[in-house]
Amino acid sequence: MTWTLSEEFETDGGVIRWARLGDGPDPIVLVHGTPYSSFLWRDIAPALALERTVFVFDHLGYGQSDRKEGQDLTLATQARRFVELLAHWELSAPSVVANDIGGAIVLRALLLDGAAYRDLTIFDAVSGGAWERGLFALIRTHPEVFDELPGYAHESLVTSHLDNATHLGFRPEVLKAHLAPWLGPEGQAAYYRQYRQLSESDTKPYEAKLAEIAVPVKLLWGREDRILPPEYGTWLQERILHAELHWIDDAGHLLQEDAPAQLLSHLLAGFTSGHGE
Repeated sequence: MTWTLSEEFETDGGVIRWARLGDGPDPIVLVHGTPYSSFLWRDIAPALALERTVFVFDHLGYGQSDRKEGQDLTLATQARRFVELLAHWELSAPSVVANDIGGAIVLRALLLDGAAYRDLTIFDAVSGGAWERGLFALIRTHPEVFDELPGYAHESLVTSHLDNATHLGFRPEVLKAHLAPWLGPEGQAAYYRQYRQLSESDTKPYEAKLAEIAVPVKLLWGREDRILPPEYGTWLQERILHAELHWIDDAGHLLQEDAPAQLLSHLLAGFTSGHGE
């Protein structure tokens, strides 16, 4: 499946690849999580671009952006790079949409690094609290074991990890596209490199500031999310009291895959003053 990011932005750790779709008013930036890339937005971005200017990119260390030894892929540094990317695009206060670790990145950028948003939509996202769990915690605790996995075992592990994020399952060609960046010796090294650097120590510094967020916030959460179950959505809404919270039935961690029509509907609908459903 073809998904090409044709633009480049040079950072201290390598090149971030990005793309702009549409030329409508009110720019909107779509931020992916791990172990994915902007390919997640392949259906959402073109639809939004019919009405708005849409920016997509791959975090450094992911997808089509540079992946190499020695990169700083911590949430703190990714947040700083996100602020630099917004400045490169000359976006003073765009709408921002984020999933998984993208949530932590955009929250840290907003609360600690001086970013400004028009509004913020977060779904099934790392935000704070105790989120080092499951396979991710094992990778951090025993990195030497995962570094030595034979290629076939690594591929099976990543495939099952990807599948765990969707409630309805991937089409074979979509799963293949999500898997491709992490295969081979370089891809395998990149996969564990980024996971080893993700830590709650980068989300704790802004947790007390969540109540200070003044822009409109919408939270969406798949009821069948096995990676960050619904209580993580409730945790975040309890700290951003003006946020709308909407539950998405029959959807897991990736609304882009399980419920793209509902996700797009929420992104096009704007914000209300209520707390959602």
